[in-house]
Amino acid sequence: MPGSPAGGSRARMNIGQVLDQLRADYPGITIPKIRFLEDKGLIKPERTPSGYRKFSTDDVERLRYVLRMQRDHYLPLKVIGEHLDAIDRGLEPPPIEAVVPTVPKVALAPDGLPSAESFSRRDHLRLSRRELVKIAGITEELLVQLEQYGLVTPRAGTGHFDTDALVIAQTARELAEFGFEPRHLRAFKTSADREVGLVEQVVAPLRNGRDAAARGRADDAVSEIAALSVRLHATLVKAGLRPS
Repeated sequence: MPGSPAGGSRARMNIGQVLDQLRADYPGITIPKIRFLEDKGLIKPERTPSGYRKFSTDDVERLRYVLRMQRDHYLPLKVIGEHLDAIDRGLEPPPIEAVVPTVPKVALAPDGLPSAESFSRRDHLRLSRRELVKIAGITEELLVQLEQYGLVTPRAGTGHFDTDALVIAQTARELAEFGFEPRHLRAFKTSADREVGLVEQVVAPLRNGRDAAARGRADDAVSEIAALSVRLHATLVKAGLRPS
């Protein structure tokens, strides 16, 4: 249990070992993310005299609780903190409302990056404005700003939002916890637009093919190239941020 006494498990792990335990269920977990959750007071690992963090089994379970509430129920950290406080005081956390509709999971490659399949996936999820705000855990004000900067748009002719809009809104909320504002995210949109233009330029000859299978080959190529470009982009960012 997240709030059980730490004395119940004496084993202590460093932050790298904690990362290894969590990564299978939460591929996106990182050391900065764990440190961020500590800064927010959601976990409180012990510190050695030299300042190194030491995590107990209960600390790891508390982390799992936080990550599960974010991923499966889209709860903001403030609400998760209230749940943990209730648990710490021997109370039951408030019931979690069912999230309807269930959002399809994006197909991920083994390295945690989107696969080609995820780019060719077409779901029929349609969310109203109110549903998007609720499920993504954002405010109406944040949604308006995301729309102003062209990051989120309703589907043409329906006024509803799709899975991509939900993922963007949720990611924007998580980035906001690090101080990012929608105006900062415009750079990501500009970069993505450039990559889309490059992919479209490469596959244009395939789309212009005379045989009936040309369209299918072009769609397959788009999915493969898109997955590869995201992998390259993510790796370049990772390499650029790696300490020298």
